Amino acid sequence: MSDETVHAERHTVTFQPLDRALEMRRGEKILAAALAANFPLPYSCQSGVCGSCKAKVTAGVCEHGDAQLAGLSTSEAEQGYVLLCQATPASDVTVECRTVPSVEGYPVRKTACRVAALERLADDVMRIRLKLPANVQFKFLPGQYVDLLIPGGVRRSLSIANSPEDEGFIELHLRNYGGPLSTFVFGKMKENDLLRLDGPFGTFFVRDDSDKPMILLASGTGFAPIKSIIEHELKKQSGRQMTLYWGGRRPHDLYFDSLARSWSRHGITYVPVVSDALSEDGWAGRAGFVHEAVMRDFADLSSYQVYACGAPVVVLSAKRDFTERCGLPDHEFFADIFVSGAAPSA
Repeated sequence: MSDETVHAERHTVTFQPLDRALEMRRGEKILAAALAANFPLPYSCQSGVCGSCKAKVTAGVCEHGDAQLAGLSTSEAEQGYVLLCQATPASDVTVECRTVPSVEGYPVRKTACRVAALERLADDVMRIRLKLPANVQFKFLPGQYVDLLIPGGVRRSLSIANSPEDEGFIELHLRNYGGPLSTFVFGKMKENDLLRLDGPFGTFFVRDDSDKPMILLASGTGFAPIKSIIEHELKKQSGRQMTLYWGGRRPHDLYFDSLARSWSRHGITYVPVVSDALSEDGWAGRAGFVHEAVMRDFADLSSYQVYACGAPVVVLSAKRDFTERCGLPDHEFFADIFVSGAAPSA
């Protein structure tokens, strides 16, 4: 069978419990087609790492091809689970998947924006404030992200760092990893530059149908969506108990430490954790891996929700250890993983 014949094949994919169906080509990724049709499915990295889009095939056959599937265990695959971001239909298929109806009221928009302010929060972290057009109503949930487009066609996904109540602008935090966007922002971008953004995207946001205490876990600029979440919770006076753990290699990586400490007056517990402090840093606080600090303080997480954001190794280690060793229910772990490269991330 030729490649042309394979890609010409069309199959129906049915999504339960949504009771909705899509016809798609063999080779077309299921999640991408579902999101294009505005189906309210959970997702994050879209690269097979986080496992947010995990679903069970109850009829038919899906293929993953040569994709790397860090977010799917061998046992789960044997039970019929797939990652929709990488899975493609090889026949008519029915999948049982989790849904997030809350996102249906937050449509994706494409809009122009202008750089209102640039501020270095650390030598390698820039705060970007983008002014939105006065006639654009940009709605988002705290924790979601946008795709920022700059001259040359470069696109990068960045988490929104401000609360939705701050109307008219979007705040982003960018660490300088030396890529095309970092090179532009740290070397060429200036106030009043015209850019474009698409969004909001992602299903990393607080589940308001729960009153469980929250553990908020961030590494590096994973602090950005956590900041958005905390500021929104404070403004709406939710009253939920929140404990923030923020990890970095060295103290200066906790680039908004003073802000995080200021939240204590609102009843938020803040635990900064540094893994590789040098003697000249004078660090006297908690040391080691940030998720292990959580485990030392909370041996039993069975009655908590966890919201984690940052590097894959941090988030995946946290999910594994919190669920296997601390009793956290798998469905109470919510995460956004920052993946480098062209793949969408938060």
